[in-house]
Amino acid sequence: MSELGALARVRSKNAGPFWITIDIFCEAETYGTVAATPTGVFAARLGVAELKRFDLPDLRAIKLSLPRPQVQGAAADRDMHGAGLAHALTGMQIGPARG
Repeated sequence: MSELGALARVRSKNAGPFWITIDIFCEAETYGTVAATPTGVFAARLGVAELKRFDLPDLRAIKLSLPRPQVQGAAADRDMHGAGLAHALTGMQIGPARG
């Protein structure tokens, strides 16, 4: 297994006041491995029940969208762009076990 951050570039971005989007950009040789990861595994790692997933094989990218825990800019909003969520994904183990 490898860490997602070693297989792909992961970034988050603002998707409006109610959603955060995380993009996972892969190389041609790693896209299949990352894309084989079930949506539920990503949701569990992010600690969310609702997660929309969009696979974009022509771009070798996967887009994950999730509702914000708080409305963007609210007093309780501590991560305006979801960077903490993207960072949480970079360390998750992806792919078959090696060895």
